[in-house]
Amino acid sequence: MAGPAGRLDAVVVCGGQWHDFDYARLQLLSALAGYEHVRTRVFEDYNCLEALASADLLITYTCNRVPDEAQQKALVEFVSRGGRWLALHGTNSAIDRTPPGSASKYVTPRTLGELPSVLGSQFLGHPPIAPYLVELTDPEHPFVSGVEPFEVTDELYVSELHPPIQVLAHTRFVGESTGFEEGHTSVDEPRPVLYIKDHGAGSVCYFTLGHCRGRFDVQDLGIDDLGRVDLGSWAVPEFHTILGRCLSWAVTGEVTAPLQVG
Repeated sequence: MAGPAGRLDAVVVCGGQWHDFDYARLQLLSALAGYEHVRTRVFEDYNCLEALASADLLITYTCNRVPDEAQQKALVEFVSRGGRWLALHGTNSAIDRTPPGSASKYVTPRTLGELPSVLGSQFLGHPPIAPYLVELTDPEHPFVSGVEPFEVTDELYVSELHPPIQVLAHTRFVGESTGFEEGHTSVDEPRPVLYIKDHGAGSVCYFTLGHCRGRFDVQDLGIDDLGRVDLGSWAVPEFHTILGRCLSWAVTGEVTAPLQVG
């Protein structure tokens, strides 16, 4: 619902646990600054119903930010009425700690309501961070055209899928999602990394890459200083190229010729 002068209203939700949200927020806002007709409001969680009601596009980079029932309804309505939602990294996560002595440290409760069916997935777990190969499922799609398979060191998400989804890039994984109750797999099948899902009059683009962590972002896990900074996929040129194209889609609503970014 662009304004009469062509202005677009964007909402960015960036916050949660165990990641460097300051870094991710800066990268996203810097990229959006390249679109002079986009005006952006920024929030740490989904307590943004007024802004969302008039937004044209939504960009989320969160981890374990679970919207309440009213916020879930507003997010579903945003997409249903034609909104474009670029969901990044841990947007699809709901994570609880288990009681001491449990076999797993974390469970992933189904507390997202209808959102997984709109987002196309819900996070179940990931193995320890290690390098893995991202392959192109649909190499002709403008989001990934001209990009060769590339390696990232990131969280590899094993998710419960809610099709239909149009997968554009994937990886493969067989093994344990260490520390999680779910997300263990013995089946060698593609794990979506980038996909599109339509819902109502709107669409979601989900990109699972984008892990980043500063030295002081896991103090609630008993680690006062991690001793290093992890930029994950943010250090990989192919990630920036694809993210730039996804952002262009979020702003314009068009899947067009490749846009080189970064």
